[in-house]
Amino acid sequence: MPPHILDHLAESPDPAVREAARRTLVASAQLRGARSARSAPGADLATPTRGRRTIFDAQHRESLVDAELMRTETAPPSADPAVNQAFDGLGATRQFYAEVLHRDSIDGMGMRLDGYVHYGDQFNNAFWDGRHMVFGDGDSVMFTDFTASLDVIGHELTHGVTQMTAGLTYHNQPGALNESMSDVFGSLIKQWSLDQTAEEADWLIGAEIFTPSHAGDALRSMKDPGQAYDNPTMGKDPQPGHMTDFMVLPDTARGDWGGVHINSGIPNRAFHLAAVNIGGQAWKAPGHIWYEALKASSRTTDFQQFADTTAAKAAQLYGPDAQDAVTDAWGQVGITVAGTPPPRGLHDRMPRRLERYPNAEELDRT
Repeated sequence: MPPHILDHLAESPDPAVREAARRTLVASAQLRGARSARSAPGADLATPTRGRRTIFDAQHRESLVDAELMRTETAPPSADPAVNQAFDGLGATRQFYAEVLHRDSIDGMGMRLDGYVHYGDQFNNAFWDGRHMVFGDGDSVMFTDFTASLDVIGHELTHGVTQMTAGLTYHNQPGALNESMSDVFGSLIKQWSLDQTAEEADWLIGAEIFTPSHAGDALRSMKDPGQAYDNPTMGKDPQPGHMTDFMVLPDTARGDWGGVHINSGIPNRAFHLAAVNIGGQAWKAPGHIWYEALKASSRTTDFQQFADTTAAKAAQLYGPDAQDAVTDAWGQVGITVAGTPPPRGLHDRMPRRLERYPNAEELDRT
Protein backbone atom coordinates (compact mmCIF):
# COMPACT_ATOMS: atom_id res chain seq x y z
CA MET A 1 0.00 0.00 0.00
CA PRO A 2 1.62 3.28 -1.08
CA PRO A 3 2.04 5.69 1.83
CA HIS A 4 0.51 8.56 -0.16
CA ILE A 5 -2.80 6.67 -0.19
CA LEU A 6 -2.61 6.08 3.54
CA ASP A 7 -1.79 9.77 4.04
CA HIS A 8 -5.01 10.69 2.25
CA LEU A 9 -7.01 8.14 4.22
CA ALA A 10 -5.55 9.50 7.46
CA GLU A 11 -7.34 12.79 6.68
CA SER A 12 -10.68 11.12 5.93
CA PRO A 13 -13.80 12.58 7.57
CA ASP A 14 -14.78 9.00 8.46
CA PRO A 15 -13.20 8.38 11.89
CA ALA A 16 -12.95 4.60 11.32
CA VAL A 17 -11.09 5.06 8.01
CA ARG A 18 -8.90 7.78 9.50
CA GLU A 19 -7.86 5.73 12.53
CA ALA A 20 -7.23 2.55 10.49
CA ALA A 21 -4.97 4.50 8.12
CA ARG A 22 -2.98 6.05 10.95
CA ARG A 23 -2.43 2.69 12.63
CA THR A 24 -1.42 1.17 9.30
CA LEU A 25 1.13 3.93 8.65
CA VAL A 26 2.84 3.29 11.99
CA ALA A 27 2.80 -0.51 11.71
CA SER A 28 3.99 -0.43 8.08
CA ALA A 29 6.96 1.74 9.01
CA GLN A 30 7.96 -0.81 11.65
CA LEU A 31 7.65 -3.70 9.20
CA ARG A 32 9.61 -1.82 6.54
CA GLY A 33 12.38 -1.32 9.08
CA ALA A 34 12.49 -5.05 9.71
CA ARG A 35 12.74 -5.70 5.97
CA SER A 36 15.59 -3.22 5.60
CA ALA A 37 17.51 -4.96 8.36
CA ARG A 38 17.29 -8.21 6.37
CA SER A 39 17.86 -6.73 2.91
CA ALA A 40 21.32 -8.17 2.19
CA PRO A 41 21.08 -10.88 -0.51
CA GLY A 42 21.46 -14.30 1.04
CA ALA A 43 21.34 -12.99 4.62
CA ASP A 44 19.61 -14.90 7.44
CA LEU A 45 17.96 -17.52 5.25
CA ALA A 46 15.71 -20.20 6.62
CA THR A 47 16.56 -23.87 6.20
CA PRO A 48 15.67 -25.04 2.65
CA THR A 49 12.29 -26.84 2.64
CA ARG A 50 11.30 -26.87 -1.07
CA GLY A 51 9.16 -23.80 -0.44
CA ARG A 52 7.00 -25.42 2.26
CA ARG A 53 4.01 -23.24 3.17
CA THR A 54 2.85 -22.54 6.72
CA ILE A 55 0.03 -20.11 7.56
CA PHE A 56 -0.42 -18.51 10.98
CA ASP A 57 -3.14 -16.34 12.54
CA ALA A 58 -1.70 -13.17 14.15
CA GLN A 59 -5.07 -12.75 15.95
CA HIS A 60 -5.18 -9.02 15.25
CA ARG A 61 -1.98 -8.34 17.13
CA GLU A 62 0.89 -6.30 15.71
CA SER A 63 3.30 -9.08 16.57
CA LEU A 64 4.10 -12.43 14.99
CA VAL A 65 5.54 -14.01 18.13
CA ASP A 66 2.37 -15.59 19.51
CA ALA A 67 0.61 -16.30 16.21
CA GLU A 68 -1.43 -19.49 16.03
CA LEU A 69 -0.54 -22.20 13.51
CA MET A 70 -3.48 -22.63 11.13
CA ARG A 71 -2.41 -24.63 8.05
CA THR A 72 0.55 -26.60 6.75
CA GLU A 73 1.27 -28.58 3.58
CA THR A 74 -0.18 -31.73 5.16
CA ALA A 75 -3.27 -30.15 6.74
CA PRO A 76 -6.74 -29.87 5.15
CA PRO A 77 -8.23 -26.50 4.20
CA SER A 78 -9.15 -24.22 7.07
CA ALA A 79 -12.58 -22.88 7.96
CA ASP A 80 -11.01 -19.41 7.68
CA PRO A 81 -11.09 -18.12 4.06
CA ALA A 82 -8.13 -15.79 4.69
CA VAL A 83 -5.95 -18.76 5.68
CA ASN A 84 -6.85 -20.65 2.52
CA GLN A 85 -6.42 -17.64 0.24
CA ALA A 86 -2.98 -16.94 1.69
CA PHE A 87 -2.03 -20.62 1.37
CA ASP A 88 -3.19 -20.78 -2.25
CA GLY A 89 -1.56 -17.46 -3.16
CA LEU A 90 1.78 -18.53 -1.75
CA GLY A 91 1.44 -21.78 -3.67
CA ALA A 92 0.60 -20.10 -6.98
CA THR A 93 3.56 -17.75 -6.61
CA ARG A 94 5.90 -20.62 -5.74
CA GLN A 95 4.63 -22.62 -8.71
CA PHE A 96 5.04 -19.68 -11.10
CA TYR A 97 8.66 -19.14 -10.10
CA ALA A 98 9.38 -22.88 -10.30
CA GLU A 99 7.66 -23.63 -13.61
CA VAL A 100 8.17 -20.39 -15.51
CA LEU A 101 11.50 -19.10 -14.21
CA HIS A 102 12.96 -22.33 -12.80
CA ARG A 103 13.52 -20.71 -9.40
CA ASP A 104 13.18 -22.83 -6.25
CA SER A 105 11.14 -20.59 -3.92
CA ILE A 106 12.04 -17.02 -3.01
CA ASP A 107 15.77 -17.48 -2.50
CA GLY A 108 16.24 -20.06 -5.27
CA MET A 109 17.16 -22.67 -2.67
CA GLY A 110 13.79 -23.84 -1.36
CA MET A 111 13.18 -21.19 1.30
CA ARG A 112 10.08 -21.93 3.39
CA LEU A 113 7.08 -19.63 2.91
CA ASP A 114 5.47 -18.41 6.11
CA GLY A 115 2.31 -16.31 5.93
CA TYR A 116 0.55 -14.43 8.74
CA VAL A 117 -3.09 -13.42 8.34
CA HIS A 118 -5.27 -11.12 10.49
CA TYR A 119 -2.35 -8.87 11.34
CA GLY A 120 -3.24 -5.85 13.45
CA ASP A 121 -6.59 -4.11 13.80
CA GLN A 122 -8.07 -3.14 10.42
CA PHE A 123 -4.56 -3.16 8.92
CA ASN A 124 -4.76 -1.75 5.39
CA ASN A 125 -1.69 -3.45 3.96
CA ALA A 126 0.17 -6.61 3.02
CA PHE A 127 3.90 -6.82 3.55
CA TRP A 128 7.05 -8.88 3.02
CA ASP A 129 9.15 -8.17 6.13
CA GLY A 130 12.32 -9.81 4.82
CA ARG A 131 11.35 -13.29 5.99
CA HIS A 132 7.55 -13.57 6.26
CA MET A 133 4.38 -12.55 4.41
CA VAL A 134 2.03 -10.42 6.51
CA PHE A 135 -1.63 -9.76 5.59
CA GLY A 136 -4.08 -7.27 7.04
CA ASP A 137 -7.84 -7.59 6.94
CA GLY A 138 -8.46 -4.08 5.63
CA ASP A 139 -10.82 -1.60 7.25
CA SER A 140 -13.94 -3.06 5.52
CA VAL A 141 -14.83 0.44 4.36
CA MET A 142 -12.19 1.18 1.73
CA PHE A 143 -10.39 -2.14 1.54
CA THR A 144 -11.14 -5.77 2.19
CA ASP A 145 -8.94 -8.75 3.13
CA PHE A 146 -5.54 -8.41 1.42
CA THR A 147 -5.26 -12.18 0.90
CA ALA A 148 -7.94 -11.81 -1.81
CA SER A 149 -5.51 -10.42 -4.41
CA LEU A 150 -3.09 -12.83 -6.08
CA ASP A 151 -1.11 -10.02 -7.69
CA VAL A 152 -0.64 -8.40 -4.26
CA ILE A 153 0.67 -11.69 -2.86
CA GLY A 154 2.97 -12.12 -5.87
CA HIS A 155 4.08 -8.50 -5.53
CA GLU A 156 5.12 -8.91 -1.90
CA LEU A 157 6.89 -12.23 -2.37
CA THR A 158 8.77 -10.76 -5.32
CA HIS A 159 10.25 -8.22 -2.90
CA GLY A 160 11.91 -11.31 -1.42
CA VAL A 161 13.19 -12.40 -4.85
CA THR A 162 14.64 -8.93 -5.43
CA GLN A 163 16.15 -8.99 -1.94
CA MET A 164 17.91 -12.28 -2.73
CA THR A 165 19.12 -11.25 -6.22
CA ALA A 166 19.91 -7.62 -7.07
CA GLY A 167 19.10 -6.36 -3.57
CA LEU A 168 17.85 -3.06 -5.05
CA THR A 169 18.11 -0.47 -2.29
CA TYR A 170 14.73 0.96 -1.27
CA HIS A 171 15.47 4.57 -2.19
CA ASN A 172 15.02 6.79 -5.26
CA GLN A 173 15.30 5.09 -8.69
CA PRO A 174 16.63 1.73 -7.38
CA GLY A 175 13.71 1.68 -4.93
CA ALA A 176 11.22 2.51 -7.67
CA LEU A 177 12.70 -0.36 -9.72
CA ASN A 178 12.30 -2.58 -6.65
CA GLU A 179 8.60 -1.69 -6.51
CA SER A 180 8.26 -2.11 -10.27
CA MET A 181 9.79 -5.59 -10.21
CA SER A 182 7.14 -6.59 -7.68
CA ASP A 183 4.34 -5.13 -9.79
CA VAL A 184 5.69 -6.79 -12.95
CA PHE A 185 5.91 -10.27 -11.49
CA GLY A 186 2.78 -9.87 -9.37
CA SER A 187 0.87 -9.08 -12.56
CA LEU A 188 2.56 -11.91 -14.46
CA ILE A 189 1.62 -14.41 -11.76
CA LYS A 190 -2.02 -13.35 -12.08
CA GLN A 191 -1.88 -13.44 -15.90
CA TRP A 192 -0.25 -16.88 -15.79
CA SER A 193 -2.89 -18.23 -13.40
CA LEU A 194 -5.64 -16.92 -15.73
CA ASP A 195 -3.81 -17.95 -18.94
CA GLN A 196 -4.14 -14.43 -20.36
CA THR A 197 -2.26 -12.73 -23.15
CA ALA A 198 -0.73 -9.28 -22.73
CA GLU A 199 -3.69 -7.82 -24.65
CA GLU A 200 -6.26 -9.58 -22.46
CA ALA A 201 -4.74 -8.70 -19.09
CA ASP A 202 -6.04 -5.73 -17.08
CA TRP A 203 -2.53 -4.76 -15.84
CA LEU A 204 -4.06 -3.56 -12.55
CA ILE A 205 -2.48 -4.13 -9.15
CA GLY A 206 -4.76 -4.80 -6.18
CA ALA A 207 -8.12 -4.45 -7.92
CA GLU A 208 -9.61 -7.25 -5.82
CA ILE A 209 -8.97 -5.63 -2.43
CA PHE A 210 -11.26 -2.64 -2.95
CA THR A 211 -14.64 -3.01 -1.23
CA PRO A 212 -17.58 -3.25 -3.65
CA SER A 213 -19.01 0.02 -2.35
CA HIS A 214 -15.83 1.98 -3.05
CA ALA A 215 -15.35 3.73 -6.39
CA GLY A 216 -11.75 2.75 -7.04
CA ASP A 217 -10.19 0.55 -9.70
CA ALA A 218 -6.87 -0.52 -8.20
CA LEU A 219 -3.78 0.63 -6.34
CA ARG A 220 -1.84 1.03 -9.60
CA SER A 221 -2.26 0.63 -13.33
CA MET A 222 0.78 -0.60 -15.24
CA LYS A 223 -0.92 0.16 -18.55
CA ASP A 224 -2.00 3.70 -17.61
CA PRO A 225 0.03 5.01 -14.64
CA GLY A 226 -1.84 7.87 -13.02
CA GLN A 227 -5.28 6.47 -13.90
CA ALA A 228 -5.80 3.80 -11.23
CA TYR A 229 -8.02 5.96 -9.00
CA ASP A 230 -9.30 9.51 -8.61
CA ASN A 231 -11.64 10.28 -5.72
CA PRO A 232 -11.79 12.66 -2.74
CA THR A 233 -10.94 9.99 -0.17
CA MET A 234 -7.80 8.61 -1.82
CA GLY A 235 -6.88 11.59 -3.98
CA LYS A 236 -5.61 11.30 -7.56
CA ASP A 237 -3.22 8.54 -8.60
CA PRO A 238 0.13 10.42 -8.80
CA GLN A 239 2.11 7.89 -10.84
CA PRO A 240 3.89 9.23 -13.95
CA GLY A 241 4.23 7.16 -17.09
CA HIS A 242 7.07 9.14 -18.68
CA MET A 243 10.38 10.60 -17.53
CA THR A 244 9.19 14.13 -18.31
CA ASP A 245 6.85 13.71 -15.31
CA PHE A 246 9.37 12.04 -12.99
CA MET A 247 8.76 13.24 -9.42
CA VAL A 248 11.78 14.33 -7.37
CA LEU A 249 10.78 13.70 -3.76
CA PRO A 250 12.69 13.71 -0.44
CA ASP A 251 14.51 10.51 0.46
CA THR A 252 12.52 10.25 3.68
CA ALA A 253 9.62 8.16 4.96
CA ARG A 254 7.27 11.10 4.32
CA GLY A 255 8.68 11.41 0.79
CA ASP A 256 8.19 7.68 0.15
CA TRP A 257 11.99 7.28 0.07
CA GLY A 258 12.28 9.36 -3.06
CA GLY A 259 8.92 8.28 -4.52
CA VAL A 260 9.48 4.53 -4.82
CA HIS A 261 5.72 3.82 -5.11
CA ILE A 262 5.18 6.77 -7.44
CA ASN A 263 8.01 6.73 -10.00
CA SER A 264 7.67 2.95 -10.37
CA GLY A 265 4.94 3.80 -12.88
CA ILE A 266 7.62 4.60 -15.48
CA PRO A 267 9.33 1.16 -15.61
CA ASN A 268 5.91 -0.45 -15.09
CA ARG A 269 4.64 1.15 -18.28
CA ALA A 270 7.85 0.22 -20.10
CA PHE A 271 7.26 -3.44 -19.27
CA HIS A 272 3.63 -3.29 -20.38
CA LEU A 273 4.67 -1.69 -23.69
CA ALA A 274 7.42 -4.28 -24.23
CA ALA A 275 4.95 -7.11 -23.54
CA VAL A 276 2.40 -5.69 -26.00
CA ASN A 277 5.11 -5.05 -28.59
CA ILE A 278 6.22 -8.68 -28.40
CA GLY A 279 2.69 -10.04 -28.11
CA GLY A 280 1.32 -13.28 -26.73
CA GLN A 281 1.75 -14.16 -23.07
CA ALA A 282 3.82 -11.67 -21.13
CA TRP A 283 5.32 -14.19 -18.70
CA LYS A 284 7.19 -15.83 -21.55
CA ALA A 285 9.76 -13.74 -23.47
CA PRO A 286 9.13 -10.41 -21.66
CA GLY A 287 9.10 -12.04 -18.23
CA HIS A 288 12.33 -13.91 -18.90
CA ILE A 289 14.02 -10.75 -20.16
CA TRP A 290 13.08 -8.76 -17.05
CA TYR A 291 14.02 -11.63 -14.72
CA GLU A 292 17.46 -12.04 -16.26
CA ALA A 293 17.96 -8.27 -16.13
CA LEU A 294 17.01 -8.28 -12.44
CA LYS A 295 19.59 -10.97 -11.72
CA ALA A 296 22.20 -8.94 -13.61
CA SER A 297 21.46 -5.77 -11.62
CA SER A 298 22.99 -4.41 -8.41
CA ARG A 299 21.77 -2.51 -5.36
CA THR A 300 22.21 0.87 -7.08
CA THR A 301 20.91 0.09 -10.59
CA ASP A 302 18.86 3.02 -11.91
CA PHE A 303 16.28 3.29 -14.70
CA GLN A 304 18.84 3.93 -17.45
CA GLN A 305 21.06 1.03 -16.42
CA PHE A 306 18.10 -1.33 -16.15
CA ALA A 307 16.78 -0.27 -19.57
CA ASP A 308 20.19 -0.94 -21.12
CA THR A 309 20.33 -4.35 -19.41
CA THR A 310 16.86 -5.41 -20.56
CA ALA A 311 17.70 -4.49 -24.16
CA ALA A 312 20.96 -6.46 -23.96
CA LYS A 313 19.19 -9.48 -22.43
CA ALA A 314 16.47 -9.32 -25.10
CA ALA A 315 19.08 -9.51 -27.83
CA GLN A 316 21.00 -12.23 -26.02
CA LEU A 317 17.95 -14.42 -25.36
CA TYR A 318 15.68 -13.76 -28.35
CA GLY A 319 17.49 -11.77 -31.01
CA PRO A 320 17.36 -8.29 -32.57
CA ASP A 321 13.58 -8.08 -33.04
CA ALA A 322 12.98 -8.64 -29.35
CA GLN A 323 15.68 -6.07 -28.62
CA ASP A 324 13.85 -3.59 -30.87
CA ALA A 325 10.60 -4.26 -29.00
CA VAL A 326 12.23 -3.56 -25.63
CA THR A 327 14.15 -0.53 -26.89
CA ASP A 328 10.97 0.93 -28.36
CA ALA A 329 9.13 0.44 -25.04
CA TRP A 330 11.76 2.32 -23.06
CA GLY A 331 11.81 5.06 -25.69
CA GLN A 332 8.07 5.55 -25.23
CA VAL A 333 8.62 6.35 -21.55
CA GLY A 334 11.47 8.75 -22.27
CA ILE A 335 14.52 6.54 -21.74
CA THR A 336 16.93 6.05 -24.65
CA VAL A 337 18.69 2.71 -24.53
CA ALA A 338 22.43 3.21 -24.97
CA GLY A 339 23.51 3.11 -28.62
CA THR A 340 20.04 3.72 -30.07
CA PRO A 341 18.33 6.76 -31.64
CA PRO A 342 16.54 9.24 -29.33
CA PRO A 343 12.99 8.29 -28.24
CA ARG A 344 10.16 9.38 -30.48
CA GLY A 345 8.08 12.48 -29.76
CA LEU A 346 5.01 12.76 -27.55
CA HIS A 347 2.74 12.25 -30.58
CA ASP A 348 4.19 8.80 -31.24
CA ARG A 349 3.90 7.02 -27.90
CA MET A 350 1.59 4.21 -28.96
CA PRO A 351 2.63 0.56 -28.59
CA ARG A 352 4.06 -1.01 -31.73
CA ARG A 353 3.43 -4.70 -32.25
CA LEU A 354 6.15 -6.77 -33.85
CA GLU A 355 4.23 -8.23 -36.79
CA ARG A 356 6.89 -10.87 -37.35
CA TYR A 357 6.36 -12.17 -33.81
CA PRO A 358 2.63 -12.05 -33.03
CA ASN A 359 3.00 -14.73 -30.37
CA ALA A 360 5.60 -14.72 -27.62
CA GLU A 361 5.99 -18.50 -27.95
CA GLU A 362 7.96 -17.89 -31.13
CA LEU A 363 10.45 -15.86 -29.11
CA ASP A 364 10.60 -17.99 -25.97
CA ARG A 365 13.55 -20.34 -26.41
CA THR A 366 14.51 -20.68 -22.73
